[in-house]
Amino acid sequence: LSPRHDRYISDRQLPDKAIDLVDEAASRIRIEIDSKPDALDRLERRLIQLKIEREALKKEKDEASKRRLDKLMQDISELEREYSDLEQVWNAEKSTLQGGAQIKEALEAARLEMEAARRVGDLSKMSELQYGRIPELEKQLQNSDDAPESLTLLRNKVTEEEIAEVVSLWTGIPVAKMLEGERDKLLRMEEAIHDRLVGQDEAVTAVSNAIRRSRAGLSDPNRPNGSFLFLGPTGVGKTELCKALAEFLFDSTDAMVRIDMSEFMEKHSVARLIGAPPGYVGYEEGGYLTEAVRRKPYSVLLLDEVEKAHPDVFNILLQVLDDGRLTDGHGRTVDFRNTVIVMTSNLGSQLIQDLAGEDNYDAIKSAVMGVVSQHFRPEFINRVDEVVVFHPLVQAQLRAIADIQLAGLNTRLKERDIEFKISPAALDHLAEVGFDPVYGARPLKRAIQNYIENPLAQRLLAGEFAAGDAIAVNYDETQGFQFVTMAKEQQAKVSSL
Repeated sequence: LSPRHDRYISDRQLPDKAIDLVDEAASRIRIEIDSKPDALDRLERRLIQLKIEREALKKEKDEASKRRLDKLMQDISELEREYSDLEQVWNAEKSTLQGGAQIKEALEAARLEMEAARRVGDLSKMSELQYGRIPELEKQLQNSDDAPESLTLLRNKVTEEEIAEVVSLWTGIPVAKMLEGERDKLLRMEEAIHDRLVGQDEAVTAVSNAIRRSRAGLSDPNRPNGSFLFLGPTGVGKTELCKALAEFLFDSTDAMVRIDMSEFMEKHSVARLIGAPPGYVGYEEGGYLTEAVRRKPYSVLLLDEVEKAHPDVFNILLQVLDDGRLTDGHGRTVDFRNTVIVMTSNLGSQLIQDLAGEDNYDAIKSAVMGVVSQHFRPEFINRVDEVVVFHPLVQAQLRAIADIQLAGLNTRLKERDIEFKISPAALDHLAEVGFDPVYGARPLKRAIQNYIENPLAQRLLAGEFAAGDAIAVNYDETQGFQFVTMAKEQQAKVSSL
C-alpha cells in the first residue's frame, strides 16, 4: 500500500486495509474475466439508451426530431462497430488468459506425475517428464505470462492502477488524480485555479503555497491540509476560489461543503455543529459540521461569513485548526486532517475599497489585519495558516469574467443543439454595464441575465430560434444588443462577428 493510498484511507489501520484493497482488486479482475469488462458493459448500456430514444423519435414529425434521428442512427452505427471490435478483443484476450490457466494446471499435474514416478523408481517416466514435458510447459507458461503486457481489456495481476480504482470507489477521489504525479500536479496549481478565477494573484499564490507545504510533508500532519481566512468585499471571488480549489484537489466542485455561519449567531445554536448531547432533541441526527466532514472526509470546508458566528463557535474551531479532529455528540472522533478549511469574512471591506489604488499588498493586508484583530481573538488568528486579502475587481477583469460566465450559457445551449457566439463589442459593453467596484462581479451576472438571457429566452419560447441554429450576439450604440440567427452551414459568417 503506497503512502498516498495510506493517506486516502485514514480511518482504517494496516495491514487490514491493505489486505482488503488487494483482495477486492483481485476479485474485480477475476469478475471481469468471467463476465463483461466495464468498457463493454458501458457501451452496451449506452446502445440500449440510444435505441430506446431512436424508437421514440421515429414517432415525431418535426424537423428537429428528424435531424436528431439521423444523428442518432449514425451514433448507434458507430457504437455498434466499436462494440463489435471490443468484443472480439475481449474474446481473444479471454482465450489467452484461460490458456495460461490451463498451462499452469498441466504443469502442476506433470510435476505431481514426476513425483509419483520418483517414488516408484520409474526412471524412464522421470526422464521424459523432467527433460521433455515440464520444460516445454514452462516455456509455454513464460510466453503466456509475457502476453498480458499487450492486453487492453483484461488483466491477470494487481498493479497500482487496480489499487487506485478500488481506493477511488471507497473514497470518491478520482483515479486519475491519484495516479498523476503529485509534483507535476501541484507545480501547476496556480495555472489550474486561474482557469476559473480571474485576478487575485496574491490569494491564489498564498493558497497554492500552503497546499504544497502540506503535500510536501513540511506541515504538521495532525492539522488540516490547509486553513485560510479570506477577507475582501463582496463579489470578488472568495467563494469561486473555494470551488476552484475543490475542483483542483478532488476533481469536483461537489467536494466543497458549505456552511453558512450566520445560522450560528445564537449561543444555543453552537451545539448544532457537533450534535446535541444524549437525551436532547436531535441527538440521532449528529452534528451539522461533524456529519458533513465524516461523510466527505476529502473536501473543501467553506465557513461563509464567519464573523457573524457566536464567539463560542471559535472555541470549537480552535480544536479543529490545532488538532485536526473533533468529537461529535455520539462520541465519534471525526478526522479533519484531509480537509481544506476556508473561512470568509467581509471585515475590512471598506478599508480595502479605500486602499484599492495601492500597489503594496503587504500595506493593505497590514491595515486590514488591524480591523480583523479587533474582532477575532489572537489564538484564533494564530492557528490559521494564511490570512488572504482579496482586491476589488477592476473593469479590465470583468471582460474575462463575462467570457467565463457566457461559456456556461453556451454549454446549456449546445445541449439544445444551438450554437452561440458573442462579438467582442458585446462583451466589452457587458463588462462596462456590469462593472461596480462596490459589488464586484455580481452586477455582471445580472447584466448578462437582463441583456442576453432574458431576450434569448423570449425568442426561444416564441420559436424564433430552433435546434440547429447558430445565434450571434452583437452590439452597437444605436440599436443596442442584436441577435442574429442563421443555419449552421453559415456558421463561419457568425464566428466573424
